[in-house]
Amino acid sequence: MSKRLAPYYTQGVVEAGCDEAGRGCLAGPVVAAAVILPEETSLTSLNDSKQLSEKQRNELRIAIEEQAIDYAVAFIDPVKIDEINILWASILGMHESLDQLKTRPEHILVDGNKFKPYPFTPHTCVVKGDAKFASIAAASILAKTYRDEFMEKIHEEFPMYDWKQNKGYPTVKHKGAIREHGITDYHRKSFKLG
Repeated sequence: MSKRLAPYYTQGVVEAGCDEAGRGCLAGPVVAAAVILPEETSLTSLNDSKQLSEKQRNELRIAIEEQAIDYAVAFIDPVKIDEINILWASILGMHESLDQLKTRPEHILVDGNKFKPYPFTPHTCVVKGDAKFASIAAASILAKTYRDEFMEKIHEEFPMYDWKQNKGYPTVKHKGAIREHGITDYHRKSFKLG
């Protein structure tokens, strides 16, 4: 049984947790999410999405979307990633997901150690925050499940890269397929693809 994550950083404040998925991939978008959870939540099994099985993530996604005060997901495509680099693309995705929220957060919790200030809203960066705070963990689960779903969809178009299995990460099979078939518009040309 995993330890229960902290429900908030600052009590009594509307807090949005932000995280992204797909930074280390060779193909596909980087996907970011922002989630505002109630201070009292029954989502006791929340954890860093990487520590959960696919089944657990998909079940939690439904529960998060039902119980969150607000949530949003943003996709940043490979063209933009190549243009501004993966770190800034990840941060842009978080900003775009925050832009979509109907409830304005009073504080933003960000997974990691880098963030560009969001207008008029203080933020706190938390290294490994997805294993510490419920709202960041929820954002990590949404970002991961939405991204995985997208990669499974484009797998149908380009099955030779095995995106259904590797989700665009640099596996032996994915890199071998790049060498054999070249790259697609979904690949990040600024990344070392060989």
